[in-house]
Amino acid sequence: MTQRPRRNAAPVRLWRWRSNPLRRRSDRVEAWILLACWVLAVLCGAVAALAAATAVDGALSAQRAQTRAVPAVLTERAPRTPPVTTDGSGGDTVWATVRWTAPDGSPHTGRTEVEPDAAAGTRVTVWTDRAGDLAEAPLGPTESMFQAVGTGVLAGAGAAAAVWACGRLARLRLDRRRLERWDAEWARVGPQWRRRMTG
Repeated sequence: MTQRPRRNAAPVRLWRWRSNPLRRRSDRVEAWILLACWVLAVLCGAVAALAAATAVDGALSAQRAQTRAVPAVLTERAPRTPPVTTDGSGGDTVWATVRWTAPDGSPHTGRTEVEPDAAAGTRVTVWTDRAGDLAEAPLGPTESMFQAVGTGVLAGAGAAAAVWACGRLARLRLDRRRLERWDAEWARVGPQWRRRMTG
């Protein structure tokens, strides 16, 4: 028994754009909505990603510009064992008091993370702000790039998803209107069909 060859089915994704006597006005509107959603999703996603990445990169660059690494010395011996964290694991560093000199020459002391069991007088590097107070170590250029790119990707995906969700809502409204028109047409034509079938 020979198998009947299968005919290549025409692509159906672009059926709303093809000339068809059965195509309704709502089908043309839906086609334009789909096209607008694709274009706006790409554009809004790209703009949001670029804006978010630029903002994060600028903020991290400003943080690097406002902090500086300065030498400091331990004023006490650091604890031998790191404290146990809430999940039961230990860290790699301990907290100890250090002393450093601010840009204006004034001495400062504070607590920062250092290696366990470091002796008093050990030199360490701390990060300070422009006033000479302790600050968090800024991210390096590579880490900053990864964070900016990651934030940009998330922002772009969120913007594209928001545009696509709006388009989906518009299409759902079109579907609801089509169903309402179908019900109205059937209410008008249905009784005539019933009379023909029972007559």
